[in-house]
Amino acid sequence: MAQKPSIPKGTRDFSPQEVAKRNYIMNVIKDCFTAYGYQPIETPSFEKSETLMGKYGEEGDRLIFKILNSGDFLNKVDEALYSDKNSLKITSKISEKALRYDLTVPFARYVVQHQNEITFPFKRYQIQPVWRADRPQKGRFREFYQCDADVVGSTSLWQEVELVQLYDDVFNKLNLKGVTIKLNNRKILSGIAEVIGAEDKLIDFTVALDKLDKIGEEGVKTEMLSKGITETALEKLQPLFSLRGTASEKLSELKQMLATSETGLKGIEELEFIVNSIESLSLKSATLEIDVTLARGLNYYTGAIFEVSPPEGVKMGSIGGGGRYDDLTGIFGLKDISGVGISFGLDRIYLVIEELGLFPKTVSESTKVLFINFGEKEALYAMQAVSKLRENNIASELYPDPAKMKKQMGYADKRSIPFVVLAGDKEINSQTYTLKNMVSGKQETVSINQLIEKI
Repeated sequence: MAQKPSIPKGTRDFSPQEVAKRNYIMNVIKDCFTAYGYQPIETPSFEKSETLMGKYGEEGDRLIFKILNSGDFLNKVDEALYSDKNSLKITSKISEKALRYDLTVPFARYVVQHQNEITFPFKRYQIQPVWRADRPQKGRFREFYQCDADVVGSTSLWQEVELVQLYDDVFNKLNLKGVTIKLNNRKILSGIAEVIGAEDKLIDFTVALDKLDKIGEEGVKTEMLSKGITETALEKLQPLFSLRGTASEKLSELKQMLATSETGLKGIEELEFIVNSIESLSLKSATLEIDVTLARGLNYYTGAIFEVSPPEGVKMGSIGGGGRYDDLTGIFGLKDISGVGISFGLDRIYLVIEELGLFPKTVSESTKVLFINFGEKEALYAMQAVSKLRENNIASELYPDPAKMKKQMGYADKRSIPFVVLAGDKEINSQTYTLKNMVSGKQETVSINQLIEKI
């Protein structure tokens, strides 16, 4: 029996219409990246295992797809390792490469490897697929695209201001109005932990706090208590749960709460600069909000933290995120290179735009005009016109076979081709074409120049 075809779990095929919609989103993002001065780079789909492993924490390492060495990959494994049954030790012997987990660590590797060719500050964008051995669910796949923009080699907070504007610009151009750009700062989280006497439990504290929207206030408190954070510390933390108001009002309250923390006050100062600058410059359609429960991989970020939520009423996780990292390239030996970057979640953005019906009707259009095939002589006459239309950047095609008219018209209809051209003996003799509008049904006889003009 023939094998039933299928694809690996967590991957997808994309139809021509889906590819057109995805390209539409990517082109908007790419145009904005270019307008803001970001330069494109690309890195290999797989890296040396040593480049990726140990950079994402224990859980991240488990989600990295490993590539078996080519040839007899078990040849280098001795009998002692087999009997040890330690899969991690065996993995390092049989797999020296892995599919990239994200674009950031490969970017850090790129910066270090090409540091003598790069002009700093270096603004780069990258739109490429990544792979994670995650449990597939809505909006989460094992193969997906990341759209990243980063600046390395500058500590200026104007970069953060610009990235907020970049988010606003992209979502406004996609007509995805009403997104919320959430903003926090790692220094504020460190300051809060310091003030409540939980500096030694900073990771446990922030991991629990980051779950506030999922498990609620009581759930967060229960988790913190289970991690050894005291009741007294939780009492000091209480004002945080009732923090309300505008970005400026929240920062004013935080300033009082963190009055004894130098680190916390520095974080507030940085956020004030960003918030005040954005208020002066104004956003097109997004809302900027301070969210002190936002952590996004605490070990990774050292300053500002970003996360973008879809418009109200759409059930979807974040559609973008990022932050400031002070020493990312340090993992590859290049110290003190500060950077800040953001990412757009292409797949989730697609699902949100689809749910809200915001894709332009023209986005899936490819062929604008189909020439009906009546036979060899007529096809040659049609192809001469097709060539001229293509020279004028009009997507055109000739139906390949002289099939029945009903079949050819049905083909145009199913593919949503807006115009059909008929050219038989009469048209050839008069050097004209009969143009049919597939929406209105109107037909008219035109010259080649009129045909180009009307389409």
